[in-house]
Amino acid sequence: MSENVIIANKLTRKFGDFTAVDGLELVVPEGSIYGFLGPNGCGKSTTLRMLTGLLSPTSGTVEVLGLSIPRQAEKLRLRIGYMTQKFSLYDDLTVKENLQFIGQIFGMPGKQLNSRIEGQLSTYGLSLLTKQRAGSLSGGQKQRLGLAAATMHQPKMLLLDEPTSAVDPENRREFWEQLFDLSDQGTTILVTTHYMDEAERCHALAIMESGVIRADDTPEALMSSMGITVVEIQAEDLRQLKETLLKLPEVRSAAQLGIRLRVLVRKEVNDPIGWLRAGFSSLEKAELTIARPSLEDVFVTCTGEGRQ
Repeated sequence: MSENVIIANKLTRKFGDFTAVDGLELVVPEGSIYGFLGPNGCGKSTTLRMLTGLLSPTSGTVEVLGLSIPRQAEKLRLRIGYMTQKFSLYDDLTVKENLQFIGQIFGMPGKQLNSRIEGQLSTYGLSLLTKQRAGSLSGGQKQRLGLAAATMHQPKMLLLDEPTSAVDPENRREFWEQLFDLSDQGTTILVTTHYMDEAERCHALAIMESGVIRADDTPEALMSSMGITVVEIQAEDLRQLKETLLKLPEVRSAAQLGIRLRVLVRKEVNDPIGWLRAGFSSLEKAELTIARPSLEDVFVTCTGEGRQ
């Protein structure tokens, strides 16, 4: 079995009277990609900063890579990589100079440093951009350079804070392929995101709201244990139908997707399609189908109005 490289117990951080993270419990095994999904301000970034020792918890304990944090934070910093949504690059330095600078910070000797730079340039498709200033790179190129810089010293753990917020879907997809390569090599990766499709790529996932983890499991397990059935309806007057459905206690949520209405019906309703047709004469000839739950459905059901 994989060793657990993060163990957090009742981790709490307060800023005055405001509780940013409240009693967080977390166990992350080695080599996994663990995601934090939630809106801005839910405590994702604060959690990462406590796990790295950049921010001391108000209460609770956390152990990362066998080190007690924040007491042994200096030792930890030599073993982790950290990449924010702004990529933490020096715009006036070239691609190669950015990597040289990071390598020198970690005390890499000349021959090892040059070899590592060449390897990173090749791995992340930057070999033709070595002399280009980082500030003139495209969003996807900056992202690749940011990841190359964050992994220069071959960290055992990589922390990514909203790393794909400024890039297009194609670059996001390639970025995730690179993360899976790192995971396969044994690197543990923590990533915060508010993209549902991105979160679904994680091995395990915590859904956060107001500093609290509302759900924590694999994406597949979260979607299969929702306690709802998803029904998609293709009919006339979807806006009016939605407003009527939302008033029913059996319906947790309803949202329009193009020409379809996606309705989350509680599991207590044994035959949701039959129940909907019986309750609405306008649906007798409409197209109703059972759909696969999504992480967006999970998010809706375990946060905000969905929990009431």
